[in-house]
Amino acid sequence: MDSSSSSSSSPSSPSPSSPSSSSSPPSSPSSSSSSNARTYDVFLSFRGEDTRKTFTGHLYSALTDAGVNAFIDDRELPKGENIPEELVRAIQGSRISVVVFSRNYADSSWCLEELVKIMECRRTVRQMMIPVFYDVDPSDVRKQTGIFSKSFEKHEKWFLSDSEKVLRWRSALTEAANLSGWDLRNTADGHEAKFIKKITEEILRQLKNTYLFEALYPVGIDSRVRVMTSLLNISEEDEVRMVGILGMGGMGKTTIAKAIYNRLYDSFEGRCFLGNVRETWNRPNCEVSLQEQLLSDILKRKVKLNNPDRGIMEIKDRLCRMRILLVVDNIDDADQLKAVAGSRDWFGFGSRIIITTRNMRWHAFRRSFPDKDYVQLSGNVAAYCGGLPLALEVLGSFLFGRSIPEWENAIKKLERIPHNKIQEKLKISYEALTDETIQEMFLDISCFFVGMDRNYVLQILDGCGFFAEIGISVLLQRCLVTINEENKLTMHGLLRDMGRDIVRKESPKELGKRSRLWHQEDVIDVLTKETGTQKIEGLSLKRERHNIVGFNTQAFAIMQGLRLLQLYYVKLNGSYEYLSKELRWLCWHGFPMKFIPNEFYLGNLVALNMKYSNLKNVWKNPKLLEKMKILNLSHSHYLTRTPDFSKLPNLSQLILKDCRSLYEVHHSIGYLDKLVLVNLKDCKILKSLPKDFYKLRSLETLILSGCSQFENLDEDLGEMLSLATLDADNTAIRNVPFTIVRLMNLRHLSLCGLKASPSKPFYSLIWSWLMGRKNSNPTSFLPPSLQGLSSLTTLSLTDCHLADDAIPKDIGTSLPSLVILKLQNNKFSRLPSSFGRLSNLKDLRLDNCTMLQSIPNLPASLEAFYATNCTSLENLPNMSKMSNMQILSLANCHKLVASLDMDNLLKLAITLQRERCNSISTSFSDSILQECKESGGFCVLPGNIIPEWFTHSKEGSIVCIEVPQLVGCNVVALVVCTVYSSFPTSGMISLDLPTISVITNTKGGEPTRMTITTDIVISEEDNIWLGYFSNDTFKLEGGDMVNISFDFGVRATVKKTGVHFLWDKCDDSIKYISRANGYTTVLGDDDDVAKHEARIRAKRLRADEEEVAPSHRWSDEHNNNCKRMKVER
Repeated sequence: MDSSSSSSSSPSSPSPSSPSSSSSPPSSPSSSSSSNARTYDVFLSFRGEDTRKTFTGHLYSALTDAGVNAFIDDRELPKGENIPEELVRAIQGSRISVVVFSRNYADSSWCLEELVKIMECRRTVRQMMIPVFYDVDPSDVRKQTGIFSKSFEKHEKWFLSDSEKVLRWRSALTEAANLSGWDLRNTADGHEAKFIKKITEEILRQLKNTYLFEALYPVGIDSRVRVMTSLLNISEEDEVRMVGILGMGGMGKTTIAKAIYNRLYDSFEGRCFLGNVRETWNRPNCEVSLQEQLLSDILKRKVKLNNPDRGIMEIKDRLCRMRILLVVDNIDDADQLKAVAGSRDWFGFGSRIIITTRNMRWHAFRRSFPDKDYVQLSGNVAAYCGGLPLALEVLGSFLFGRSIPEWENAIKKLERIPHNKIQEKLKISYEALTDETIQEMFLDISCFFVGMDRNYVLQILDGCGFFAEIGISVLLQRCLVTINEENKLTMHGLLRDMGRDIVRKESPKELGKRSRLWHQEDVIDVLTKETGTQKIEGLSLKRERHNIVGFNTQAFAIMQGLRLLQLYYVKLNGSYEYLSKELRWLCWHGFPMKFIPNEFYLGNLVALNMKYSNLKNVWKNPKLLEKMKILNLSHSHYLTRTPDFSKLPNLSQLILKDCRSLYEVHHSIGYLDKLVLVNLKDCKILKSLPKDFYKLRSLETLILSGCSQFENLDEDLGEMLSLATLDADNTAIRNVPFTIVRLMNLRHLSLCGLKASPSKPFYSLIWSWLMGRKNSNPTSFLPPSLQGLSSLTTLSLTDCHLADDAIPKDIGTSLPSLVILKLQNNKFSRLPSSFGRLSNLKDLRLDNCTMLQSIPNLPASLEAFYATNCTSLENLPNMSKMSNMQILSLANCHKLVASLDMDNLLKLAITLQRERCNSISTSFSDSILQECKESGGFCVLPGNIIPEWFTHSKEGSIVCIEVPQLVGCNVVALVVCTVYSSFPTSGMISLDLPTISVITNTKGGEPTRMTITTDIVISEEDNIWLGYFSNDTFKLEGGDMVNISFDFGVRATVKKTGVHFLWDKCDDSIKYISRANGYTTVLGDDDDVAKHEARIRAKRLRADEEEVAPSHRWSDEHNNNCKRMKVER
């Protein structure tokens, strides 16, 4: 490309509606790997004089504004460097290359050489490549016609002695233009700003979830990763290698593992990072959860398992032929490794498993001493863990923005601390917290609150007078705490240990003089010996339900500074007047008494959590508790009544889940003007709420799901103007108040599983209250309007027996904010035509609506449409404009398939899949295959016939074919189809994870093997599985051999198998000559080609009748049955 042009490369993203495989070769065992560090996200290649100051400049700005690290030559290259060499480095170091083809692009030999390099990186290191056609015809780029023909006329004159170079340029242009790309003329009506926005969004989508987050200050990581990569030796594909990274916490084991994972990510068929296994191991069903994550991440679909033994079997069966990269992070027990990587032979050749552990006894390796290879590898890696990523991150955030003298002072402190005293180095940042209350908050969190909800902890710490909102913000800025995606406070184990070590050093020998106690043995020692002091501010003792311990309340007599008390299944004997009057947080699971003693002072309490208690009444004589904000008595199975709330004026959360004996809620609840949450889930005998309850103007969330005897909601429900969420699934409600339509802030409404009244169809009731008026006629149609619920985003009405006309005709205009609509398991046969006007609807679920016959127009915004098991469904709307569709589920819609003509449907779908290599087009079948593309290139539909347009077909589960030889044509993809019968079970999707194996023998090369796993639909009738494989994986050419076999396990039997090749567009002048079994046919136009294919199909049928039992081996017998084609001009 000329000096005025710019180029940049990185994995390319496909067009908005095409699969990424079209622009990025799928990984395979033969894929080359790259050890290059990824320097840029995107490399922009363009002709400077055409678009530098216009389109490409604007695209670059949009990408950088979105946080994408994009390369453009006039902004990123260091001065004085050799530009061509730097461009090559930039291309190799990018993830996605975006090539902007403009009118004068091909004029520049520099641009063309750059394109050759980009396409080479795409083939060898699996970079993505996105072509952008800026005011040029993709066909001109592909064929070098039009404006591009003039450029090549010049090149052929200038490079007369180097014709191979010109051929390379032509080939690169053809290959690039055949990929999924963006054509300005056919996108956003030619509007450049919208065009750029779409490209930017697609690039962000492709970059999302590719990398793991690494430390903010990865000092020295690159050199360590280079050494580690050489030790892993991923080019060695005839072995499975497991490598351990050993070292104490905070030494950088996880950071190095993440960096290696990020750099080698693209070189494996599957990959998975199991983070922080040590902490995950303490959760319920931990083994199954880890196994499900491993299988789901690698197989690219959700996998559910019943038990750990099943998980091990699935891992061994499904991954033993796949080349995978697995990181098992932070293990400390042999069983943790056994659950997910018990042996090398669980994984395919070429796999690499990286394990990080701080267990110096090597228990994670399942033996007292590792193999010789592991000693060397692990020792070498451990030696490189001195970068202290956690220390650098914490100290770096502390020093950010500080003056040079402050930096020098910090360095002097670090110099005095021995290298192995990591916690002491981290402590510098803690000591720099000038506000003592923030230091106290840090210690509280590290000792008691790690893993708890941020807002919950904020209220408790606020109650301690700590100005918690500001304090948490400071701790976040200093990287001393973090908040995860579930809004829970988290903390690196080393930081938590540092905080606890600070507390220990307050009194190394006298436990009772420490400010906080959390270690079981320490707490039991202090309570047993009654050696506590006024210095104790927090105490936690967690026991199991079957291992209750008891102490005398006098042990707490001197602990009058106690603010935080957490007891699990502990019994206290004696007077409760001895307990501290400074308590802000009392969390006592399994509280043993029937009521809270009168002498127990709770006047300063902010949060009371007594889950699993024996309480029958909360207290006999209520006292004023002005500071209490949270009351949680969940799973208290003997609780019959709530307390008198008049003594709790500031209560904001009331949580009474699974209080099975609760039958009465005190009427005083209606006066709690700060109450925002009431959770009564699974209170089985609760029948109603007091009328005063509906006076609550502040309530935002009401949960009644599972209250199976709850019958009535009062008409005053409409006065609860702040209500945003109402969950009332599986209740006995038969008359919903019509006033609910006044709830302008209601965003989530779920009434699943409600049963209709015998005297009045439930559907008429439900929509009458939505309408804001009563409908007394049980057989009347619904009122004509749903105006009022303008904020509703989620509506769930599953299993409500809704019949025809249950949904108002104007639903599309009445619910403008609706995003998710769940109507599964209902009885209607049609839906209102206004559905297409639900302009924000993204998720529509109609599964198991067995009487549904037709569906009206659907909104273009729809991303997921589920209609599984709609056995009466006959018609679907035109989906040609539904370019956002990602999931389309139509399993077991037998009448629908029959009406659409299965063969034509599949043929249309594959045609579009082929066309997607050249353009961006959408249609009904495009949406049908959207789920297929997103989940790996397959779909399942009912049927028992291989489509007629498949040129190769046979009985059984194995097929062997030779790739036809067509001069001037290239194989774009391999389409595989099979008919199978299955054995129904209670589930729709098989857990056997069936496999499809493809083996190709290319001329002069080693066989390429590819094995994929897939879901199959289990039903009483036959089904067709259809899959699309890009030729980027196999590099097939005419004359190559292909062997395909299906193994659907014990739950399905493969009956027929078909194969079809997709080609790029051949020159019209090509003459096809077929030689098969001794006869020759010369073909010219399309009609002749069709006749030829018909003849091949006829011979195919004869061959099927005569063929013997299939074999997995290549043989002369198979070769004789493979059709041979040759093309001449």
